[in-house]
Amino acid sequence: MTTQGAATQRPAWPREALDKASGITLLALDVDGIMTDGSLLFSATGDELKAFNILDGLGMKQAMAAGIDIAVITGRTSPLTERRMQSLGVGMLLQGREDKVTALQEIASRRQLSPSGIAYMGDDLPDLAAIRYAGFGVTVPNAHWFVRQHADYCTHATGGNGAVRELTDLLLAARGTLDSELQRWLGETE
Repeated sequence: MTTQGAATQRPAWPREALDKASGITLLALDVDGIMTDGSLLFSATGDELKAFNILDGLGMKQAMAAGIDIAVITGRTSPLTERRMQSLGVGMLLQGREDKVTALQEIASRRQLSPSGIAYMGDDLPDLAAIRYAGFGVTVPNAHWFVRQHADYCTHATGGNGAVRELTDLLLAARGTLDSELQRWLGETE
């Protein structure tokens, strides 16, 4: 059954975004505002709660299966984030890192990557230098306006609502592997 509407249509990614995304081998992500909607929720006993989007998780797994390393760099420290990244198989988790560009540069140095091979997705001012450093700087529509001005690409989906999945689909499309990945889920190969 096919439903009519924009949500059922393949995104029309700009050629410039696809070109910048084509050589990406490392995707670095912020957490709050990117992998979550940015809300900080606390229980009556003071326990922190986070809601991660399941679509984002599968997109991250698909990207890793396609050979794109995933790094998560966050200014906060949260056992919930650590648990989620472990469940996804993300090995590079840097928590409590306010200076995100320095953390990203450390990863790039260890992996011997140039900025052109890195995509970084963030939503607020602490992410800005990392967005500008990366060869493909990405943000979300609910990001701070100044960050949106400096990003190479802004997703249609908001943070915590499938924005990471939109980006991982774009990265796979830029590599020319998205269609075969989607067909695999139908039990077909091209």
